[in-house]
Amino acid sequence: MATIILIIVIVLAVLVIGYIITTQRELVHLDELCKNATSQISVQLNSRWDAITALAKTAAQYAKHESETLINTISERRIGNVTTAEQINEQQGAISQVLGRLIAIGEAYPELKANSLYQEAMDGMRDYEEKVRMSRMVYNDTATKMNRMVRQWPSSFVANLLHFTERAYLELDDAKKASYPDLDEAFKK
Repeated sequence: MATIILIIVIVLAVLVIGYIITTQRELVHLDELCKNATSQISVQLNSRWDAITALAKTAAQYAKHESETLINTISERRIGNVTTAEQINEQQGAISQVLGRLIAIGEAYPELKANSLYQEAMDGMRDYEEKVRMSRMVYNDTATKMNRMVRQWPSSFVANLLHFTERAYLELDDAKKASYPDLDEAFKK
């Protein structure tokens, strides 16, 4: 009888340890996917800043004072690598503001808007915008899976034990998007 109880205890212990190991591995996997997604977004945001700088330099030929102000703004607002959802949202807002100002300059100077370098830079912005959008979707999907594991029982017990926490979501600020209605038009061919 004692051996049967001992066997049952050992089997239960092996099952619990196996569950903890499996859950830990899944949490690490999701955590790494979130880190990878934020890294991809950071790379794309930096590329977008480069494209905006190219647009500002092209605009400098037409509106010297306005473009110098934009170039200074770009260098002040650009952060190196972003690693959190808050930093990504902050950078997205800064990019939207600067891009909105560049589009306004393009509207004020029709010859700038017709410039081939300006058009190429806008095409590049469309590409970067799509890449950032896709990277944001990947991050939010992964964050959703991670957050479920962190919040649902019994994986929440393991997550708490191993200090895994929920991930913040990347959000689209509708107020900022509404304040730049020409942004969607600028990206249309």
